[in-house]
Amino acid sequence: MFGLDPFLLSLIGTVLLATFVPCHGAAVPVFRWLAIIVIAMMFFLQGARLSRKAVVEGLTAWRLHLMILCCTFVLFPLLGLALHAAFPGLLQNEVWLGVLFLCCLPSTVQSSIAFTSIGGGNVPAAVCAATASNVFGIFITPFLVGLVLARHGGQSGGVMDIVFQLLLPFVLGQVLQPWIGAWAHRNKKLLSMTDRGSILIVVYTAFSDAVIQGLWHRLPLSELGLIAVVDFLLLVCVLVITAFGSRLVGMPLRDEIAVVFCGSKKTLASGVPMANVLFPPASVGLVVLPLMIYHQIQLFVCAVLARKFAVMMKKHEAEKALLTPAEVGE
Repeated sequence: MFGLDPFLLSLIGTVLLATFVPCHGAAVPVFRWLAIIVIAMMFFLQGARLSRKAVVEGLTAWRLHLMILCCTFVLFPLLGLALHAAFPGLLQNEVWLGVLFLCCLPSTVQSSIAFTSIGGGNVPAAVCAATASNVFGIFITPFLVGLVLARHGGQSGGVMDIVFQLLLPFVLGQVLQPWIGAWAHRNKKLLSMTDRGSILIVVYTAFSDAVIQGLWHRLPLSELGLIAVVDFLLLVCVLVITAFGSRLVGMPLRDEIAVVFCGSKKTLASGVPMANVLFPPASVGLVVLPLMIYHQIQLFVCAVLARKFAVMMKKHEAEKALLTPAEVGE
């Protein structure tokens, strides 16, 4: 849990491959079309794997989810805009767009649920919240990115690109879910490898383009450190706000844990393909850097936090066991 994520190591290897052996010439359109195809396939499989019950629960269990969705799609973008306004010259413009793009993304599924479980939190709520975040994210993230880029002079992909590469495959997967959903669940590991392979293809294509455009000449090593600092500040701010916000509204500790972990996560799995659709090819490499760094930071920090929450839950349960029935009901 505390070591480097194996998938992150694969991403680093892919970036190194693109740095020393970038695709160029006749291979460029081939890889771009391949990236489009694997993105569509990935969102199709996401739709196929999500049961109708999970989607409905994720959309209708609104009390807990409303707070998580507000953290994911309101608090994060506001914090990102505030940081950009306070330190506009700290990062290059395209890197700032990457930070703002990160702030517009939905939550993760697997790690949100895993950390909630380790911390002793409300796992069913985490499952529904992560599902709802990803379902809504397909619609909300492109809209938020459009608003942010319009304000800060960037360009995003057209509406039809978003519809055909993201939304339509997801809806088609949902339509066919009753027939292929069981197969998708039986082959979850194989499909997970397919998803990750798709992301690696997109990253290789994006970074190849960026390297040919002079990425490593434009991005000094010191800026990677600054990106990590900005990502860390974002994560800490959200963790503090979600924890104290949950207590302020009187949520039990189990629900607070779900809010903290689901509300602070950002998905790498959907984020990289979305960036490939929403940004020009020459910009994608720089745009996804903040997301890749944030992904590893959130794993480290939340691993430590999950252990602390687990201790808190044991202490809470022990204190609760000492109370009389009358005191518990109060």
